[in-house]
Amino acid sequence: WPALAAPGLPVVAGGRSAGARVACRTAGDLGAVAVLALSFPLHPPGKPEKSRAGELLGSGLPTLVVQGGNDPFGKPAEFPPGPYDLAEVPYADHSFHLPKKAPLGQDEAVSLLTAAVRDWLRARG
Repeated sequence: WPALAAPGLPVVAGGRSAGARVACRTAGDLGAVAVLALSFPLHPPGKPEKSRAGELLGSGLPTLVVQGGNDPFGKPAEFPPGPYDLAEVPYADHSFHLPKKAPLGQDEAVSLLTAAVRDWLRARG
C-alpha cells in the first residue's frame, strides 16, 4: 500500500476488529503516522481476563479507538488508561449496529463515528 500513497502525504493505518489489531501491530513498520482502530477486540466475549490491550498500547503512534458502547469484545469503560483517544458510539455493538429500542438511530450512530474520526484527523493537521 505505500505505492498508493502520494509522496509527502501522511498515512493512517486502520482496521475494524481483527484488522484493528493488525493495524496496531504493523503501522509503525509500514510508515504510518497514526492508527485508527474501529471496534478493537479488547478481549474475547465474556473473557476479559484474556486482554489484548498490549497490542493497542504497543503501536507507539497516535491512536483513535472508536468503540460501540455495548461491544461484547470490550466496552469503552473496560479499556485501560493509555496513550490513545477513545470515542464511544452509544448503544452500538461490535458492528456498530444499534438495538431497535436505542434512543438514537443508525444514521445518528454513523454520524457520531464519522465525526469522531474526522475531528481526530483534523486535530492532527
